[in-house]
Amino acid sequence: MVGKALEERVERLAAAAARPLAELLDCPQEAAELLSNASRCIDVSAGETVFRQNGSCDGLYVVVSGGFVRKAERFQMCVTLGSARPGDLVELAAALSEGTHSYTLSAVTSGSVLMLPIEALRHAFEKHPPLRMRLLEELAREVSRAYITCCMTRVTPARRHTGGSASSWTGTMDQR
Repeated sequence: MVGKALEERVERLAAAAARPLAELLDCPQEAAELLSNASRCIDVSAGETVFRQNGSCDGLYVVVSGGFVRKAERFQMCVTLGSARPGDLVELAAALSEGTHSYTLSAVTSGSVLMLPIEALRHAFEKHPPLRMRLLEELAREVSRAYITCCMTRVTPARRHTGGSASSWTGTMDQR
C-alpha cells in the first residue's frame, strides 16, 4: 500500500515538472526573431526590486543569473512565496493575463533577468498561437508544483496546551 502511494506521488511530481525553457519558447523563426529582438537584459543588484506587487506587468521575465525571492503582501503580512533561480520563468500568470503583478520580485544576490516585453509576446502569440498554449500549460504545471509542495511541507497543525485552568493554542506563522 505504501509503495503504491509513493509511486502515485512520484508520477504527480513528474507530470508537474517544469519543461525546458527552449521547449516552451520554441516557435517559427519569424516569431522567435521578434522575441529575440525585443528582449532586454536587466541587471539587478542585491536588494533591488525587479517589479512590485500590483504594478503593471511589462512582460515575461526569465531569471538569467543570481538569486531572487518572491514575496506578497497578504492580509497585512508579508508572505515569502519562494525563490527564483536561473532558468525560471517569472510572473507567467501576469504576462498571460495582461494584468498586474501578484507578488514582488527582489534580488537576494546580484543577477540579471531577461524581459520579453508584453507587446512582443502578443505579436508572437498572433504569429504562433501554440506558444500561448505551451505557456498556459506551463502555468498549470507551476500551480501543480506549488500545490504538491504545500501538501508535502504542511505547517505543523496548532496544538492545544492546557496548564491548570487556562488553555491556549499555539502554532507557527511566518510574519515579517
